Amino acid sequence: MFWKFDLHTSSHLDTLLEKEDLSLPELLDEEDVLQECKVVNRKLLDFLLQPSHLQAMVAWVTQEPPASGEERLRYKYPSVACEILTSDVPQINDALGADESLLNRLYGFLQSSDNLNPLLASFFSKVMGILINRKTDQLVSFLRKKDDFVDLLLRHIGTSAIMDLLLRLLTCVERPQLRQDVFNWLNEEKIVQRLIEQIHPSKDDNQHSNASQSLCDIIRLSREQMIQGQDSPEPDQLLATLEKQETIEQLLSNMFEGEHCQSVIVSGIQVLLTLLEPRRPRSESVTMNNFFSSVDGQLELLAQGALDNGLSSMGALNALRPQLARFHQLLLEPPQLEPLQMTWGSLVPPLGNTRLHVVKLLASALSTNAAALTQELLVLDVPNTLLDLFFHYVFNNFLHAQVEVCVSAMLSSGPPSDNGSETPNSNPILKHLLQHCRLVERILTSWEENDHVQSGGGPRKGYMGHLTRVANAVVQNAEQGPNAEQLGQLLKELPEDQQQRWEAFVSGPLAETNKKNTVDLVNTHHLHSSSDDEDDRLKEFNFPEEAVLQQAFMDFQMQRMTSAFIDHFGFNDEEFGEQEESVNAPFDKTANITFSLNADDDNPNANLLEICYKDRIQQFDDEEEEEEEGQGSAESDGEYGAWQGSQPARVSHAGQPPGVRSGGSTDSEEDEEEEEEEEEEDEGRGQAACGRTSPSSFPSPSPQPPGKCLGACAEVYMKCLPALSSPSSMSSHLCHRPELDSHL
Repeated sequence: MFWKFDLHTSSHLDTLLEKEDLSLPELLDEEDVLQECKVVNRKLLDFLLQPSHLQAMVAWVTQEPPASGEERLRYKYPSVACEILTSDVPQINDALGADESLLNRLYGFLQSSDNLNPLLASFFSKVMGILINRKTDQLVSFLRKKDDFVDLLLRHIGTSAIMDLLLRLLTCVERPQLRQDVFNWLNEEKIVQRLIEQIHPSKDDNQHSNASQSLCDIIRLSREQMIQGQDSPEPDQLLATLEKQETIEQLLSNMFEGEHCQSVIVSGIQVLLTLLEPRRPRSESVTMNNFFSSVDGQLELLAQGALDNGLSSMGALNALRPQLARFHQLLLEPPQLEPLQMTWGSLVPPLGNTRLHVVKLLASALSTNAAALTQELLVLDVPNTLLDLFFHYVFNNFLHAQVEVCVSAMLSSGPPSDNGSETPNSNPILKHLLQHCRLVERILTSWEENDHVQSGGGPRKGYMGHLTRVANAVVQNAEQGPNAEQLGQLLKELPEDQQQRWEAFVSGPLAETNKKNTVDLVNTHHLHSSSDDEDDRLKEFNFPEEAVLQQAFMDFQMQRMTSAFIDHFGFNDEEFGEQEESVNAPFDKTANITFSLNADDDNPNANLLEICYKDRIQQFDDEEEEEEEGQGSAESDGEYGAWQGSQPARVSHAGQPPGVRSGGSTDSEEDEEEEEEEEEEDEGRGQAACGRTSPSSFPSPSPQPPGKCLGACAEVYMKCLPALSSPSSMSSHLCHRPELDSHL
């Protein structure tokens, strides 16, 4: 292979680095500078690690280039410099981490009072990230000495790259004790409270979104580390601060301060939803915002989610309860939005992102099954409002999914643990849902309306799929849910006509829809090839009898050939070994070909075979050939000379009996060629007897069928078989043919 040879060519950079006046921009203009850096080119690293060159590269990734500068100076050099500094070469990492002047240059990027350049911010965050990974101790020690580090982070939190830097600081510290020290340091700097302050109407939308995302990541990261046992014995101070009731109250206060701001409300709700998530690893978490593929799985997942309500943040639930009325009012009186033109018409007013997030929050609060919180929601009639929105916004499947999950959670949740009711099995949510919200009646009415619209050629309602699953949830919980007894009793308390409609609906349209939805998309039966089927159309065609016979004869010949072809002719694949890769390698196959020839004319068996052979196969008459000799003398000298050149080889066969080959060779040839050569050998013997006859001086015998000679030889052999003492006597008179051997 080519890598066995020393084909490595020296890089063009090696020649360039020999220049005494080489500048850094000239080097960065080379295309392969980054590749050579990653393969640790010594000359290149020595050049780049010079203090002046390192400072120049740090300046490129932290200083704003002049607006009137060249494109290379504004974009190319900063980009290449960032890639070199973050190429994860140990020598470069050591040089950056050990030089405090370079770290101060990097840190100076955050001290800008103006808005940061997003491109340079991404370069800065990437360089700081590699240092956090590889030089953790040095960088954490350096940052802790900076009193204004957290202030600068929060000042520029609206830049996504700075938010990424904060998350790198929380996630890329590997040693547990050092990570705990970082968390404690950030908690002492009140990073959580300061991030919540960013979710305020006085800040811009980018600050709202990035601060909310940072808080959500802190919650999820801390809970995962706690569950997986990766934390230190000390509790996570950041998570504990976030779950405090006063912290959530501060967030809720910012959300409803002054005029309603959609960005603040949505960002705050995202933090609340994260706090209300069950404390499980994200790979196994089951939140109320997920979709469910089947009713059985839905009930199982919701029940499991209800079992984990004790793990939810009680501080968030206690802080949320006094604000439920404000959230419910947002559903009834949403922020002003412009009409939205849809393909099917105008939507006035649209649901909006704010109300969608409020629905998510209220559905999640209901799923916690906290008694005080649930009672407050029922007093506000939140389930009824959710159903009103469900049927009003026909084509908003985001809303439909949330309401479906909320209703399914209420149907499958057990009675609250601190329920003061005298009947412990009574669940107030079910009574409110079936009697006050008229869930069954709404399902039947909406289904009938959809059938009526579709029968008139109208479109199908967009909520029908979710409505089907809500109806299935009612049926399933009435049969085997935790509230089966109470739910069954509530269904019996419905008006008689409504009970009949419900029973007919469950056994009729709902059952038919479920049957359609459970049809396999892929047929699991054995798929047989169409060629296995008999096509009656082919029987109408009549093929010529001659063609059928010819095909049968060809099949018979192939059968005869292949049945013994490998055993008597040529080589098997296994016999080919990889000998020396040389054309002069010895050919040892001939040593394995063994046969004996007995040319003893005195053998009585041979004489008997000769008599039978002559009786069956007519020989050429030498006298006729001599009489026609004169006619052949008119041939041209060229043809005669060409024939004379091959005459000695033919004369050497004259002394052999007919049918005997000179060398006993078994080299393979085609069947037709072998038969033609056999005829030519017979003709050559007659010419050799004369010693001077030209090839055209004797009449050519009439052509015989290819299998006739072979059949005659086989017949002679079978007749003389009892008289032969060994096959060797036959070998001196019959040509060695694989086809004949196969008959034997």
